[in-house]
Amino acid sequence: MTTNFAFTGDDDAASVSSKQLVLLASICSGILMCKLVYDFAAYISPLRFNAYPKLDSKVRMEWNNRGFSTFHAVFVSVASIYLLVISDQFDENVHGDSVVNSTTSLSEAVMGISLGYFIADLTMIFWHFPTLGGIEYVFHHCLSMFSIILSVTSGQAQFYIFIVLLSEATTPFVNLRWYLDTSGQKCSKAYTLNGISLFLGWLVARILLFIYYFVHMYFHFHQVKQVFPLGFYSLLTVAPVLSVMNLLWFWKITKGLIKTISKARHRE
Repeated sequence: MTTNFAFTGDDDAASVSSKQLVLLASICSGILMCKLVYDFAAYISPLRFNAYPKLDSKVRMEWNNRGFSTFHAVFVSVASIYLLVISDQFDENVHGDSVVNSTTSLSEAVMGISLGYFIADLTMIFWHFPTLGGIEYVFHHCLSMFSIILSVTSGQAQFYIFIVLLSEATTPFVNLRWYLDTSGQKCSKAYTLNGISLFLGWLVARILLFIYYFVHMYFHFHQVKQVFPLGFYSLLTVAPVLSVMNLLWFWKITKGLIKTISKARHRE
């Protein structure tokens, strides 16, 4: 499958204007997506989950918020797998050393939708602070938005951005753990199985995948050096910071899983 690529350095005014419109429309679509899923979660949850009506307003708000974060995670994970694995956008056999500069309307639209999600979620985090998350979530979202903005506006380093976005694949497991806990099912078999899935998913998507990120960057550093200065240094700094955060969260997940399995065995 062959895709038409646009590369940075295109001075055509119409092309730039079209790119800006795609980005703006994508960001708005991401924000609208969050609103629609939030409202859908608020509508369907009382009909499907007996625990929902018994929750106080702040917990119900977080319940709905996690609905659109799960939806975004599934969307961006599927999109990242398609762009990284299925399409030829980042295929070195096709594009050689130009991969670091590879960009398409599709990849820009996906990043724009993710920007819309991060804007919507960060707005809710600030508005209800610290109910939806502490300073670490603010820091994580700001770093993610900063990196995406640099990549989508420059058209560079999108391969590495989508590797990081693929790590969002762990979010549904994190949210399911919260849903089960909030619904009073912390002692259920589903909670234990989800904990194991979260541990394995986190290991693959946020530990091993980041190792691949650094190894790939090391062996393709001649390409990475083509990135404009701010983007270049962000590639060298943002991912390591996110990796440290992922390792700290992984340690907490591991301790929680050990505790959950121990309790399950004790009950048996």
